[in-house]
Amino acid sequence: MTAALVTRQSPNDLYELVEVELPVTDWVTVEQDRIDQFADATGDHQWIHVDPQRASAGPYGKPIAHGYLSLSLLGPLFASVLEIVGASMVVNYGLEKVRFPAPLPVDSKVRLASTIISATEVTGGVQIVVRATLEAEGGSKPICVADAVFRYFV
Repeated sequence: MTAALVTRQSPNDLYELVEVELPVTDWVTVEQDRIDQFADATGDHQWIHVDPQRASAGPYGKPIAHGYLSLSLLGPLFASVLEIVGASMVVNYGLEKVRFPAPLPVDSKVRLASTIISATEVTGGVQIVVRATLEAEGGSKPICVADAVFRYFV
C-alpha cells in the first residue's frame, strides 16, 4: 500500500491544512546498515547502536537506532505525504519540541503520522509547524514526537 499524497498548488494553500491530520506514511524498515551509516556520518559509534553482539546483552536485547537518526527520518517521510507544487523550495527551519519516548530497535518498521498545527506568513512564503509522530509497528509508545518547522517559499 502506498500512502496518499496531499497535493496543493501554492504555499498559500497550507493555511487550509491547519489542524488537518495528513495521511500516515508507508512503513520504512530501519536496518543495521542504515544505523551504521548514520554512525559513520556523525561519529557516534556507541556500542548500543553499532555492536550487535554486545547490544544483544544490553538493556534492549539488540541494537537501537540513534535518536537523531529517528529524528532525521521526519523530513523525508513528511515530504512523502505533502507536495506543494508551486513552492520554489522547502526549508527545514527548526524544531520547537522533540522527545524520544521509546527506543527504535534495529529492523523495526516505522511510519509517520502528522498534523499541521499552525501556518503563518513569512517573507516570501509560509511557515508551518507540524506535529510529527514517528511510530514503530507494534510499539506501545512513539519513537519520536516533534514539532517540526518548515518554510515553503514561492
